[in-house]
Amino acid sequence: MGYDTAKKTDAESVIPGEFGGMWFLKDELDAKTLGLTVLELEPGGKGKEHDESTTGQEEVYYVVSGTVTVHLDGEQVSVGPEEAIRVDAAQRRQIENAGDQRATLVLAGAPLNRD
Repeated sequence: MGYDTAKKTDAESVIPGEFGGMWFLKDELDAKTLGLTVLELEPGGKGKEHDESTTGQEEVYYVVSGTVTVHLDGEQVSVGPEEAIRVDAAQRRQIENAGDQRATLVLAGAPLNRD
């Protein structure tokens, strides 16, 4: 088959519900080189600080609703609804919802080093 479909709820959230939710959909979509994640952060919620040096994965964050601050080695970039930011693999980053409503984002990353 030349395509696959998935719903957010096909995957288990990797963060507790009181913080929002984070659903990795690459396996449900049988994606080979593209990671796709839905992230929901409650006000005050933060994602994990990390980089993707080991995977070589650049990432794009698209904000569906709410506004987030992306922390990039001391710089802070505000990203609002219908805006996107691309982050290099080696760049340390952390997403924070500093707003007063739940933020929903779609995260895409490629390439993925898969063993």
